[in-house]
Amino acid sequence: MMSLRTRLSLILGSAFIVIWVLAAAWMLRDLRTQMMQSLDQRLEASARMVAGLLEQMQMPERQGEGQPLRAADLGIPNGMACQLSSSRGQVLARTESSPAEPLKADSSGFVDQMINGEHWRVYTMMHGSVRVSTADRQIERDLLGQSVLLAASVPVLVALFGSLILVWFGIGRGLAPLNRMRDALNRHSADSVEPLDVPNLPSELQPLLISQNQLFGRIAQTLERERRLTGDAAHELRSPLTAIKTHLQVARMTEGDKRDRALAHAEEGADRMHRTLEQLLLLARVEGSLSFDDGVQCDAQKVARLAIHDASHGEEHRIELKLAAPLSAAPVAMPAALAVAALRNLLDNALRHTQAGTQVELSVATVDGHARFCVRDHGPGIAHADLDKLTQRFWRNGKSPGAGLGLAIVQAIVQRCGCSLTFDSLDDGLKVDLSMPLRPKV
Repeated sequence: MMSLRTRLSLILGSAFIVIWVLAAAWMLRDLRTQMMQSLDQRLEASARMVAGLLEQMQMPERQGEGQPLRAADLGIPNGMACQLSSSRGQVLARTESSPAEPLKADSSGFVDQMINGEHWRVYTMMHGSVRVSTADRQIERDLLGQSVLLAASVPVLVALFGSLILVWFGIGRGLAPLNRMRDALNRHSADSVEPLDVPNLPSELQPLLISQNQLFGRIAQTLERERRLTGDAAHELRSPLTAIKTHLQVARMTEGDKRDRALAHAEEGADRMHRTLEQLLLLARVEGSLSFDDGVQCDAQKVARLAIHDASHGEEHRIELKLAAPLSAAPVAMPAALAVAALRNLLDNALRHTQAGTQVELSVATVDGHARFCVRDHGPGIAHADLDKLTQRFWRNGKSPGAGLGLAIVQAIVQRCGCSLTFDSLDDGLKVDLSMPLRPKV
Protein backbone atom coordinates (compact mmCIF):
# COMPACT_ATOMS: atom_id res chain seq x y z
CA MET A 1 0.00 0.00 0.00
CA MET A 2 1.28 3.43 -0.94
CA SER A 3 2.48 5.52 1.98
CA LEU A 4 0.90 8.88 2.79
CA ARG A 5 4.19 10.65 2.09
CA THR A 6 4.45 9.08 -1.37
CA ARG A 7 0.80 9.79 -2.12
CA LEU A 8 1.11 13.46 -1.15
CA SER A 9 4.40 13.78 -3.03
CA LEU A 10 2.83 12.37 -6.19
CA ILE A 11 -0.18 14.68 -5.93
CA LEU A 12 1.81 17.83 -5.19
CA GLY A 13 4.61 16.84 -7.58
CA SER A 14 2.12 16.30 -10.41
CA ALA A 15 0.57 19.66 -9.69
CA PHE A 16 4.02 21.32 -9.67
CA ILE A 17 4.98 19.63 -12.95
CA VAL A 18 1.77 20.68 -14.70
CA ILE A 19 2.06 24.27 -13.48
CA TRP A 20 5.78 24.54 -14.29
CA VAL A 21 5.35 22.95 -17.74
CA LEU A 22 2.49 25.31 -18.63
CA ALA A 23 4.41 28.32 -17.30
CA ALA A 24 7.59 27.24 -19.11
CA ALA A 25 5.72 26.64 -22.39
CA TRP A 26 4.10 30.06 -22.12
CA MET A 27 7.45 31.71 -21.28
CA LEU A 28 9.42 29.92 -24.03
CA ARG A 29 6.75 30.61 -26.63
CA ASP A 30 6.80 34.28 -25.71
CA LEU A 31 10.61 34.26 -25.71
CA ARG A 32 10.72 32.71 -29.21
CA THR A 33 8.23 35.29 -30.49
CA GLN A 34 10.25 38.13 -29.00
CA MET A 35 13.49 36.73 -30.43
CA MET A 36 12.03 36.39 -33.94
CA GLN A 37 10.75 39.94 -33.70
CA SER A 38 14.23 41.06 -32.64
CA LEU A 39 15.80 39.29 -35.64
CA ASP A 40 13.26 40.92 -37.94
CA GLN A 41 14.07 44.29 -36.39
CA ARG A 42 17.74 43.57 -37.05
CA LEU A 43 16.98 42.93 -40.74
CA GLU A 44 14.99 46.15 -40.93
CA ALA A 45 17.67 48.14 -39.11
CA SER A 46 20.40 46.74 -41.40
CA ALA A 47 18.37 47.70 -44.49
CA ARG A 48 17.91 51.26 -43.22
CA MET A 49 21.60 51.47 -42.39
CA VAL A 50 22.49 50.37 -45.92
CA ALA A 51 20.09 52.94 -47.33
CA GLY A 52 21.80 55.62 -45.25
CA LEU A 53 25.25 54.55 -46.47
CA LEU A 54 24.14 54.66 -50.11
CA GLU A 55 23.71 58.41 -49.84
CA GLN A 56 27.32 58.77 -48.79
CA MET A 57 28.76 56.34 -51.35
CA GLN A 58 29.24 57.34 -54.99
CA MET A 59 27.90 54.35 -56.87
CA PRO A 60 28.65 54.10 -60.62
CA GLU A 61 25.85 55.16 -62.89
CA ARG A 62 25.99 51.80 -64.68
CA GLN A 63 27.11 49.16 -62.30
CA GLY A 64 27.24 45.63 -63.55
CA GLU A 65 24.38 43.38 -62.69
CA GLY A 66 25.03 41.39 -59.60
CA GLN A 67 28.37 43.02 -58.86
CA PRO A 68 29.28 41.88 -55.32
CA LEU A 69 29.54 44.26 -52.46
CA ARG A 70 31.60 43.66 -49.38
CA ALA A 71 29.62 43.42 -46.15
CA ALA A 72 32.26 45.52 -44.42
CA ASP A 73 31.65 48.38 -46.88
CA LEU A 74 27.95 48.45 -45.98
CA GLY A 75 28.35 47.72 -42.26
CA ILE A 76 26.24 44.56 -42.51
CA PRO A 77 26.81 41.79 -39.92
CA ASN A 78 28.53 38.69 -41.21
CA GLY A 79 26.14 35.98 -42.40
CA MET A 80 23.42 38.44 -43.38
CA ALA A 81 22.68 38.76 -47.11
CA CYS A 82 22.06 42.16 -48.74
CA GLN A 83 20.91 42.95 -52.26
CA LEU A 84 20.48 46.28 -54.15
CA SER A 85 18.13 46.27 -57.13
CA SER A 86 16.52 48.77 -59.40
CA SER A 87 12.85 49.50 -59.57
CA ARG A 88 12.72 47.32 -62.75
CA GLY A 89 14.10 44.35 -60.76
CA GLN A 90 17.68 44.54 -62.06
CA VAL A 91 20.19 43.51 -59.38
CA LEU A 92 22.67 46.33 -58.96
CA ALA A 93 24.83 44.85 -56.20
CA ARG A 94 24.81 42.18 -53.52
CA THR A 95 26.98 40.80 -50.72
CA GLU A 96 29.05 37.66 -51.05
CA SER A 97 26.80 35.85 -48.55
CA SER A 98 23.73 36.41 -50.74
CA PRO A 99 22.28 33.41 -52.59
CA ALA A 100 22.89 32.95 -56.32
CA GLU A 101 19.25 33.61 -57.16
CA PRO A 102 17.92 37.14 -56.64
CA LEU A 103 16.04 37.89 -53.46
CA LYS A 104 12.37 38.74 -53.80
CA ALA A 105 12.05 42.51 -53.98
CA ASP A 106 8.61 42.89 -55.52
CA SER A 107 7.11 44.63 -52.50
CA SER A 108 8.25 46.30 -49.34
CA GLY A 109 8.17 44.47 -46.01
CA PHE A 110 8.93 40.94 -44.87
CA VAL A 111 8.57 37.83 -47.00
CA ASP A 112 9.70 34.19 -46.75
CA GLN A 113 11.51 32.74 -49.80
CA MET A 114 12.78 29.28 -50.75
CA ILE A 115 16.12 29.42 -52.65
CA ASN A 116 18.05 26.26 -53.56
CA GLY A 117 16.23 24.26 -50.89
CA GLU A 118 16.88 26.81 -48.16
CA HIS A 119 14.36 29.03 -46.41
CA TRP A 120 15.24 32.73 -46.30
CA ARG A 121 13.64 35.54 -44.33
CA VAL A 122 13.74 38.67 -46.57
CA TYR A 123 13.05 42.35 -45.75
CA THR A 124 12.79 44.95 -48.55
CA MET A 125 12.55 48.76 -48.49
CA MET A 126 12.67 51.47 -51.19
CA HIS A 127 15.36 54.14 -51.13
CA GLY A 128 14.66 56.44 -54.03
CA SER A 129 14.85 54.28 -57.16
CA VAL A 130 16.84 51.54 -55.39
CA ARG A 131 15.36 48.61 -53.51
CA VAL A 132 17.39 47.51 -50.49
CA SER A 133 16.83 43.87 -49.42
CA THR A 134 18.35 42.14 -46.39
CA ALA A 135 17.91 38.44 -45.60
CA ASP A 136 18.75 35.70 -43.09
CA ARG A 137 18.78 31.94 -43.52
CA GLN A 138 15.83 30.47 -41.56
CA ILE A 139 17.94 27.54 -40.39
CA GLU A 140 20.36 29.94 -38.71
CA ARG A 141 17.47 31.73 -37.06
CA ASP A 142 16.08 28.38 -35.84
CA LEU A 143 19.48 27.30 -34.50
CA LEU A 144 19.80 30.58 -32.64
CA GLY A 145 16.29 30.18 -31.29
CA GLN A 146 17.01 26.62 -30.10
CA SER A 147 20.16 27.77 -28.35
CA VAL A 148 18.30 30.54 -26.57
CA LEU A 149 15.42 28.24 -25.62
CA LEU A 150 17.83 25.61 -24.36
CA ALA A 151 19.66 28.17 -22.26
CA ALA A 152 16.33 29.36 -20.84
CA SER A 153 15.05 25.80 -20.20
CA VAL A 154 17.93 24.72 -17.99
CA PRO A 155 17.03 27.04 -15.07
CA VAL A 156 13.39 26.02 -15.39
CA LEU A 157 14.26 22.31 -15.17
CA VAL A 158 16.64 22.91 -12.27
CA ALA A 159 13.93 24.86 -10.43
CA LEU A 160 11.34 22.15 -11.16
CA PHE A 161 13.48 19.29 -9.85
CA GLY A 162 14.54 21.41 -6.91
CA SER A 163 10.87 22.05 -6.09
CA LEU A 164 10.08 18.32 -6.25
CA ILE A 165 12.95 17.55 -3.88
CA LEU A 166 11.80 20.27 -1.49
CA VAL A 167 8.22 18.91 -1.67
CA TRP A 168 9.45 15.42 -0.74
CA PHE A 169 11.46 16.59 2.25
CA GLY A 170 8.85 19.19 3.21
CA ILE A 171 6.10 16.56 3.34
CA GLY A 172 8.36 14.31 5.40
CA ARG A 173 8.96 17.17 7.80
CA GLY A 174 5.26 17.98 7.92
CA LEU A 175 4.36 14.37 8.70
CA ALA A 176 6.84 14.17 11.56
CA PRO A 177 4.16 14.83 14.24
CA LEU A 178 2.07 11.99 12.78
CA ASN A 179 5.11 9.73 12.93
CA ARG A 180 5.64 10.71 16.57
CA MET A 181 2.05 9.80 17.30
CA ARG A 182 2.54 6.47 15.52
CA ASP A 183 5.66 5.78 17.57
CA ALA A 184 3.76 6.59 20.76
CA LEU A 185 1.08 4.07 19.78
CA ASN A 186 3.74 1.47 18.99
CA ARG A 187 5.27 1.97 22.43
CA HIS A 188 1.83 1.59 24.00
CA SER A 189 1.51 -1.91 25.42
CA ALA A 190 -1.41 -4.03 24.30
CA ASP A 191 -3.00 -4.19 27.77
CA SER A 192 -2.48 -0.51 28.63
CA VAL A 193 -5.31 2.00 28.48
CA GLU A 194 -3.30 5.00 29.65
CA PRO A 195 -3.83 8.14 27.51
CA LEU A 196 -1.20 9.05 24.95
CA ASP A 197 1.10 11.97 25.69
CA VAL A 198 2.46 13.45 22.45
CA PRO A 199 3.63 17.04 23.02
CA ASN A 200 3.73 19.83 20.45
CA LEU A 201 1.18 18.31 18.08
CA PRO A 202 -0.24 20.66 15.41
CA SER A 203 -3.86 21.74 15.75
CA GLU A 204 -4.96 19.40 12.94
CA LEU A 205 -3.82 16.33 14.91
CA GLN A 206 -5.13 17.45 18.30
CA PRO A 207 -8.68 16.12 17.60
CA LEU A 208 -7.18 12.76 16.58
CA LEU A 209 -5.18 12.56 19.81
CA ILE A 210 -8.22 13.58 21.86
CA SER A 211 -10.39 10.96 20.13
CA GLN A 212 -7.73 8.31 20.67
CA ASN A 213 -7.48 9.13 24.38
CA GLN A 214 -11.26 9.16 24.66
CA LEU A 215 -11.28 5.69 23.11
CA PHE A 216 -8.73 4.53 25.67
CA GLY A 217 -10.92 6.05 28.37
CA ARG A 218 -13.99 4.16 27.15
CA ILE A 219 -12.00 0.94 26.93
CA ALA A 220 -10.75 1.50 30.48
CA GLN A 221 -14.32 2.05 31.68
CA THR A 222 -15.48 -1.08 29.88
CA LEU A 223 -12.69 -3.19 31.35
CA GLU A 224 -13.30 -1.76 34.81
CA ARG A 225 -17.02 -2.40 34.45
CA GLU A 226 -16.39 -6.01 33.39
CA ARG A 227 -13.93 -6.58 36.23
CA ARG A 228 -16.34 -5.07 38.72
CA LEU A 229 -19.26 -7.06 37.32
CA THR A 230 -17.26 -10.27 37.47
CA GLY A 231 -16.12 -9.60 41.04
CA ASP A 232 -19.56 -8.55 42.22
CA ALA A 233 -21.24 -11.50 40.55
CA ALA A 234 -18.78 -13.95 42.05
CA HIS A 235 -19.30 -12.42 45.49
CA GLU A 236 -23.08 -12.24 45.20
CA LEU A 237 -23.57 -15.72 43.77
CA ARG A 238 -21.29 -17.41 46.30
CA SER A 239 -23.86 -17.15 49.11
CA PRO A 240 -26.86 -18.61 47.15
CA LEU A 241 -24.71 -21.44 45.86
CA THR A 242 -23.45 -22.23 49.35
CA ALA A 243 -27.00 -22.12 50.72
CA ILE A 244 -28.32 -24.36 47.93
CA LYS A 245 -25.53 -26.85 48.51
CA THR A 246 -26.19 -26.85 52.28
CA HIS A 247 -29.94 -27.37 51.88
CA LEU A 248 -29.39 -30.18 49.40
CA GLN A 249 -27.01 -31.89 51.82
CA VAL A 250 -29.62 -31.55 54.59
CA ALA A 251 -32.29 -32.96 52.27
CA ARG A 252 -30.06 -35.91 51.47
CA MET A 253 -29.56 -36.71 55.15
CA THR A 254 -33.17 -36.18 56.32
CA GLU A 255 -36.64 -37.33 55.47
CA GLY A 256 -40.21 -36.13 55.78
CA ASP A 257 -40.97 -32.47 56.52
CA LYS A 258 -37.35 -31.52 57.14
CA ARG A 259 -36.40 -32.90 53.74
CA ASP A 260 -39.24 -30.99 52.05
CA ARG A 261 -38.32 -27.72 53.81
CA ALA A 262 -34.67 -28.16 52.84
CA LEU A 263 -35.64 -28.74 49.19
CA ALA A 264 -37.96 -25.70 49.32
CA HIS A 265 -35.14 -23.54 50.67
CA ALA A 266 -32.84 -24.87 47.98
CA GLU A 267 -35.43 -23.99 45.34
CA GLU A 268 -35.76 -20.46 46.77
CA GLY A 269 -31.99 -20.07 46.60
CA ALA A 270 -32.00 -21.27 42.99
CA ASP A 271 -34.76 -18.78 42.12
CA ARG A 272 -32.82 -15.96 43.79
CA MET A 273 -29.67 -16.90 41.92
CA HIS A 274 -31.65 -17.07 38.67
CA ARG A 275 -33.08 -13.58 39.21
CA THR A 276 -29.64 -12.25 40.09
CA LEU A 277 -28.13 -13.73 36.93
CA GLU A 278 -30.93 -12.25 34.79
CA GLN A 279 -30.36 -8.82 36.32
CA LEU A 280 -26.60 -9.10 35.82
CA LEU A 281 -27.08 -10.01 32.18
CA LEU A 282 -29.54 -7.14 31.67
CA LEU A 283 -27.16 -4.71 33.35
CA ALA A 284 -24.28 -5.89 31.15
CA ARG A 285 -26.43 -5.44 28.02
CA VAL A 286 -27.59 -1.97 29.03
CA GLU A 287 -24.08 -0.78 29.85
CA GLY A 288 -22.73 -2.38 26.67
CA SER A 289 -23.40 -1.51 23.03
CA LEU A 290 -26.09 -4.11 22.29
CA SER A 291 -29.23 -2.77 20.65
CA PHE A 292 -32.66 -3.09 22.26
CA ASP A 293 -34.57 -1.46 19.42
CA ASP A 294 -37.07 -4.01 18.10
CA GLY A 295 -39.28 -1.52 16.29
CA VAL A 296 -41.98 -1.55 19.00
CA GLN A 297 -43.18 1.90 20.09
CA CYS A 298 -45.08 2.53 23.30
CA ASP A 299 -46.68 5.67 24.67
CA ALA A 300 -46.49 6.60 28.34
CA GLN A 301 -49.74 4.86 29.32
CA LYS A 302 -48.78 1.59 27.62
CA VAL A 303 -45.33 1.66 29.26
CA ALA A 304 -47.01 2.08 32.65
CA ARG A 305 -49.47 -0.80 32.12
CA LEU A 306 -46.80 -3.19 30.84
CA ALA A 307 -44.53 -2.35 33.79
CA ILE A 308 -47.42 -2.92 36.27
CA HIS A 309 -48.18 -6.28 34.68
CA ASP A 310 -44.55 -7.42 34.93
CA ALA A 311 -43.93 -6.13 38.46
CA SER A 312 -47.18 -7.16 40.16
CA HIS A 313 -46.94 -10.92 39.40
CA GLY A 314 -50.69 -11.18 39.23
CA GLU A 315 -51.39 -8.76 42.10
CA GLU A 316 -52.09 -5.64 40.06
CA HIS A 317 -54.42 -4.35 42.77
CA ARG A 318 -51.33 -3.52 44.85
CA ILE A 319 -50.41 -0.75 42.37
CA GLU A 320 -52.67 2.28 42.02
CA LEU A 321 -52.33 3.89 38.59
CA LYS A 322 -53.08 7.63 38.28
CA LEU A 323 -53.20 9.08 34.75
CA ALA A 324 -53.05 12.84 34.37
CA ALA A 325 -55.27 14.15 31.57
CA PRO A 326 -54.56 14.81 28.84
CA LEU A 327 -51.81 12.27 28.07
CA SER A 328 -49.78 12.60 24.88
CA ALA A 329 -50.08 9.70 22.45
CA ALA A 330 -46.48 10.21 21.27
CA PRO A 331 -44.25 7.19 21.93
CA VAL A 332 -41.25 7.42 24.22
CA ALA A 333 -37.98 8.18 22.40
CA MET A 334 -36.22 5.02 23.58
CA PRO A 335 -36.55 1.25 23.12
CA ALA A 336 -39.82 0.07 24.65
CA ALA A 337 -38.08 -2.85 26.39
CA LEU A 338 -35.78 -0.50 28.30
CA ALA A 339 -38.59 1.90 29.20
CA VAL A 340 -40.69 -0.96 30.62
CA ALA A 341 -37.67 -2.49 32.40
CA ALA A 342 -36.75 0.80 34.12
CA LEU A 343 -40.29 1.44 35.39
CA ARG A 344 -40.79 -2.24 36.33
CA ASN A 345 -37.67 -2.21 38.52
CA LEU A 346 -38.88 0.92 40.30
CA LEU A 347 -42.27 -0.69 40.96
CA ASP A 348 -40.66 -3.94 42.06
CA ASN A 349 -38.42 -2.06 44.49
CA ALA A 350 -41.43 -0.14 45.86
CA LEU A 351 -43.50 -3.33 46.31
CA ARG A 352 -40.64 -5.05 48.08
CA HIS A 353 -40.42 -2.27 50.67
CA THR A 354 -44.19 -1.83 51.13
CA GLN A 355 -46.16 -4.00 53.53
CA ALA A 356 -48.82 -6.34 52.18
CA GLY A 357 -52.18 -4.66 51.96
CA THR A 358 -50.66 -1.23 51.27
CA GLN A 359 -50.74 0.12 47.75
CA VAL A 360 -47.91 1.60 45.72
CA GLU A 361 -48.88 4.71 43.77
CA LEU A 362 -47.82 5.24 40.13
CA SER A 363 -48.62 8.64 38.61
CA VAL A 364 -48.17 9.25 34.86
CA ALA A 365 -48.11 12.63 33.11
CA THR A 366 -46.73 14.10 29.88
CA VAL A 367 -45.22 17.58 30.16
CA ASP A 368 -42.98 19.54 27.78
CA GLY A 369 -42.21 16.60 25.50
CA HIS A 370 -41.42 14.21 28.37
CA ALA A 371 -43.27 11.36 30.03
CA ARG A 372 -43.02 11.68 33.84
CA PHE A 373 -43.54 8.62 36.05
CA CYS A 374 -43.77 9.08 39.81
CA VAL A 375 -43.54 5.93 41.99
CA ARG A 376 -44.57 6.44 45.63
CA ASP A 377 -44.30 3.70 48.26
CA HIS A 378 -45.21 3.65 51.94
CA GLY A 379 -42.28 1.68 53.27
CA PRO A 380 -39.75 2.42 55.99
CA GLY A 381 -38.07 5.09 53.85
CA ILE A 382 -34.36 5.76 53.67
CA ALA A 383 -31.99 8.26 55.24
CA HIS A 384 -31.14 11.30 53.14
CA ALA A 385 -27.44 10.46 53.48
CA ASP A 386 -28.04 7.11 51.72
CA LEU A 387 -29.94 8.45 48.69
CA ASP A 388 -26.75 8.63 46.63
CA LYS A 389 -26.06 4.95 47.32
CA LEU A 390 -29.38 3.68 45.97
CA THR A 391 -28.06 3.15 42.42
CA GLN A 392 -24.83 1.43 43.49
CA ARG A 393 -24.52 -2.21 42.56
CA PHE A 394 -25.40 -4.75 45.25
CA TRP A 395 -26.07 -2.01 47.79
CA ARG A 396 -28.96 -2.88 50.10
CA ASN A 397 -30.52 -0.96 52.94
CA GLY A 398 -30.07 -3.17 56.02
CA LYS A 399 -31.69 -6.58 55.52
CA SER A 400 -33.56 -5.52 52.41
CA PRO A 401 -34.47 -8.45 50.15
CA GLY A 402 -33.20 -8.60 46.59
CA ALA A 403 -29.77 -8.50 45.03
CA GLY A 404 -29.34 -4.72 44.99
CA LEU A 405 -29.24 -4.52 41.18
CA GLY A 406 -32.69 -3.17 40.29
CA LEU A 407 -31.96 0.52 40.80
CA ALA A 408 -28.48 0.13 39.29
CA ILE A 409 -30.16 -1.15 36.12
CA VAL A 410 -32.54 1.83 36.16
CA GLN A 411 -29.59 4.23 36.50
CA ALA A 412 -27.80 2.52 33.56
CA ILE A 413 -30.94 2.86 31.40
CA VAL A 414 -31.28 6.52 32.40
CA GLN A 415 -27.68 7.25 31.36
CA ARG A 416 -28.01 5.36 28.09
CA CYS A 417 -31.33 6.85 26.92
CA GLY A 418 -31.07 10.45 28.11
CA CYS A 419 -33.65 10.16 30.89
CA SER A 420 -33.60 11.67 34.37
CA LEU A 421 -34.02 9.99 37.78
CA THR A 422 -34.51 11.63 41.19
CA PHE A 423 -35.17 10.23 44.67
CA ASP A 424 -36.98 11.98 47.50
CA SER A 425 -37.06 10.47 51.00
CA LEU A 426 -40.32 11.14 52.86
CA ASP A 427 -41.40 10.40 56.40
CA ASP A 428 -43.56 7.49 55.32
CA GLY A 429 -41.70 6.12 52.32
CA LEU A 430 -39.76 6.96 49.18
CA LYS A 431 -40.82 8.90 46.09
CA VAL A 432 -39.00 8.31 42.79
CA ASP A 433 -39.44 10.49 39.68
CA LEU A 434 -38.46 9.03 36.30
CA SER A 435 -38.62 11.22 33.16
CA MET A 436 -38.40 9.83 29.62
CA PRO A 437 -38.24 11.91 26.40
CA LEU A 438 -41.07 11.57 23.88
CA ARG A 439 -40.60 11.38 20.14
CA PRO A 440 -41.39 14.69 18.43
CA LYS A 441 -44.49 14.83 16.25
CA VAL A 442 -43.75 14.54 12.55
